[in-house]
Amino acid sequence: MAILANNNNIQDVVAMISERGFDGMGDAMRIIFNQAMLVERENYLQAGSYERNSNRVDYANGFKPKTLNTRLGAIEVAIPQTRESEFYPSFLEKGIRSERALHIAMAEMYVQGVSTRKVTNVLESLCGLTVSSTQVSRASQLLDEEFTKWRNRPLAQYKHLFLDAIYEKVRQGGCVLDCAILVAYGVGSDGKRTILGVSTALSEAEIHWRTFLESLVTRGLHGLESITSDAHSGLKAALRAVFPSVLWQRCQFHLQQNAQAYVPKKEMKTQVAEDIRNIFNAPNREDADRLLRISVEKYAKSAPALSVWMETNIPEGLAIFHFDVSRRKRLRTSNIAERVNKEIRRRTRVVTIFPSVDSCLRLITGVLIEIDEAWISGKVYINTCN
Repeated sequence: MAILANNNNIQDVVAMISERGFDGMGDAMRIIFNQAMLVERENYLQAGSYERNSNRVDYANGFKPKTLNTRLGAIEVAIPQTRESEFYPSFLEKGIRSERALHIAMAEMYVQGVSTRKVTNVLESLCGLTVSSTQVSRASQLLDEEFTKWRNRPLAQYKHLFLDAIYEKVRQGGCVLDCAILVAYGVGSDGKRTILGVSTALSEAEIHWRTFLESLVTRGLHGLESITSDAHSGLKAALRAVFPSVLWQRCQFHLQQNAQAYVPKKEMKTQVAEDIRNIFNAPNREDADRLLRISVEKYAKSAPALSVWMETNIPEGLAIFHFDVSRRKRLRTSNIAERVNKEIRRRTRVVTIFPSVDSCLRLITGVLIEIDEAWISGKVYINTCN
């Protein structure tokens, strides 16, 4: 066998296996690996050690230690170096590819919502490798290049934009903080949904929303006919700055929830909800405005704070009457995000607290890409031809 041409090496390997049985296999493999790499370097240099040869392409230049994780445990090997060229043993190159594939598999398990402890148990059972939770988390960083490319991909014309934010806990400067995940959804001329972008910030302040919206425009977002979102003050200010001429629809679902805070008596809540629902379900804007005036007068004495709130806020939820009936159901709320938020929380539940904002963005981006790919081949969400 060529790689064991040195008779002393053969004797060493045989002695280890004879004396220590399988316990000596690790050291035996170390000797085999080292000898194989030496032979490969000689073949690469086209000359043996200290051999004067006109065909020599370079010179040996010592060794570099490396730890290989194998089913026999960690094996320390000495990688032969060359002086000027970039020689590297071929079997280790294959090992690097396998190691990278393993790391990507770990990262994808992490994105799928499998806890780092479970990932470690799976790899130990299948591969005989002991992998720490830290290694699993670090492996997920291999996906960063792909995820960053997706988040920065060029955009085109979209008719409708939906905006939403959810919160996850992250560690920052030794403290646990709430991190806002800003997500933008679009519906194109084909009527299908897509996830346009995602960003993380430690609040929903105007500057964060504005920066996020400006990044969508920079990437090519144009042609918007409507924007649907909640009425967070920072978001509203950002929308006025970036999309001042686009029709804004305040989410009717959130409006219904907000209204309940102004109802003074519990027994009034059902009636108030029904009155607001009738306004939203009116056949046209004129009837909606008429029903709103009736409700404002109805609660002027029994619930004056509610009356004032309705007069000021309900009109922000009536922009959908600008569109035909077939579009209103989808445009009236930001429910497009509800299923996505549930899936995100299902995956993030196993993490509980993210070690950093970047790790939070990484996992959520993976979830969003998966959902976005399903939407591309899915059904039409809004019939935009009408």
